[in-house]
Amino acid sequence: MKETSLQCLLILISLLSCTTNQARLTVSPSSSQFFDYDSVSLSCEEDDSSAGWTLRRNTSREQRTQCGTDGWGKPAGSTCDIVAFHLDSGVYWCESREGPISNMVNLTVTGGSVILQSPVLPVMEGDDVTLLCKTMTTFSNLPAAFYKDGSLIRKQPAGHMTIQHVSRSDEGLYKCDISGHGESPSSWITVTGKHTTTPPPTSTPPPGSTCVSPSLFSLVLTVSFLKSVCVVVLLVLLVLLVRRQVQRKSEREELEMMTSHTVTEKVVVNNSQ
Repeated sequence: MKETSLQCLLILISLLSCTTNQARLTVSPSSSQFFDYDSVSLSCEEDDSSAGWTLRRNTSREQRTQCGTDGWGKPAGSTCDIVAFHLDSGVYWCESREGPISNMVNLTVTGGSVILQSPVLPVMEGDDVTLLCKTMTTFSNLPAAFYKDGSLIRKQPAGHMTIQHVSRSDEGLYKCDISGHGESPSSWITVTGKHTTTPPPTSTPPPGSTCVSPSLFSLVLTVSFLKSVCVVVLLVLLVLLVRRQVQRKSEREELEMMTSHTVTEKVVVNNSQ
């Protein structure tokens, strides 16, 4: 019981004292769609480089493959450079050797002639978002039609559209079309909560807990809750350990008293004889 309690305490103390570093995956150029043979740089941004962040991806042909070691990408520290091809379409994320993962980014690479440049990362409520419809063969922007969830929003003569003060209702699947050139693939735009004057509480404990968390704020709240639970469990184990030690001490003293009493009785009997 004593060894088990001590082991549990050591594990909990280790969990409480460790820190969790949440990486953020960024894409340059900042877009969710690319043409074949575009150069793309993906970076795991994290203050603590000791976490050992690496870039992984899932595509239609492979799962959890790593940049530089599974036949794709050129790693440079926490950055991975690729010359995009349509087979590179998929979900990308950063993963540390300790377990936690970053946000996930969905990239689409097309062999077609039209793409929609839209935010690759979630946008904040209240921000302005500009969508650009472009072709691979022309240097100037052409008139384009923009669609959300399959329905026409509007046609723009310069090929770009700005959504002002976005809200949750602006979340959805967007695409564009340029007459005579074709239609772009569709990309999902995510809208997150409003800016707050008080930043969310920071925490130093977990995927990850990984997570594959949909948002850093939710991850921080989850981690804070887990830390609170660990603290309570630690205190309970400490109380149980102390009580066990006190009980053992009491049993030992009682045994010593009984032994002493028996010896005394034997001495008295022997003397009387």
